[in-house]
Amino acid sequence: MIFDVMTLFPEMVENYFQYSILKRASDGGIITVNTINPRDYTENKHKKVDDMPYGGGAGMVLMPQPYVDAYESIPKLENTLTIMLSPQGEPLTDKVVNELGQYEQIIMLCGHYEGFDERIREIIKPREISIGDFVLTGGELPALCLIDAVSRKIEGTLGKIESADEDSFSNGLIEYPHYTRPREYRGYKVPEVLLNGNHKEINEFRLQKSIERTKARRPDLYEKYLQSHNKP
Repeated sequence: MIFDVMTLFPEMVENYFQYSILKRASDGGIITVNTINPRDYTENKHKKVDDMPYGGGAGMVLMPQPYVDAYESIPKLENTLTIMLSPQGEPLTDKVVNELGQYEQIIMLCGHYEGFDERIREIIKPREISIGDFVLTGGELPALCLIDAVSRKIEGTLGKIESADEDSFSNGLIEYPHYTRPREYRGYKVPEVLLNGNHKEINEFRLQKSIERTKARRPDLYEKYLQSHNKP
């Protein structure tokens, strides 16, 4: 999959892919991450991309010309989606992540300051996505969250694709607790069921723990789980 990130701070995005699983995915050609800086497309000598808002108000607004020109410069595949990272957008959920994983190319617009001139939305017509009901300094962190989450769904990114299938939210529940060596630490023991080699019992134990943890920590997800499984 190709990820094209329109950002005023390319290094913030590029550095993230120099480590761990996503570096291996990038080096292996499973994902490709490109950065496009709208400053390179400005029509003024000072590389200015923002200006004061009409009507007054605090902060600066990103101008349409650099962003639209930068967007139009990006080669686009047939199966491409354009996303604007915005607190006004729909929530990024596991369901949305799975949907995004069906595209060959995702183009992302990262905002700053007071946000985008509305004409950027009107011309480009992006799908707007939010990572939560809060405001960040820029769209780079949300873009990285999106790329990271979607990349995990692509075969070859993880050692086993089943690892993504067992993540929290993949089945509507929070993930079960994990244990490793030693068997006992400061009086806390690994549950015996995980040591007996009976995979049926292990799976039942893990499912039950997922249900219990979801009920305690995310009652909203627990209610949806009950409804989807026709349980009272």
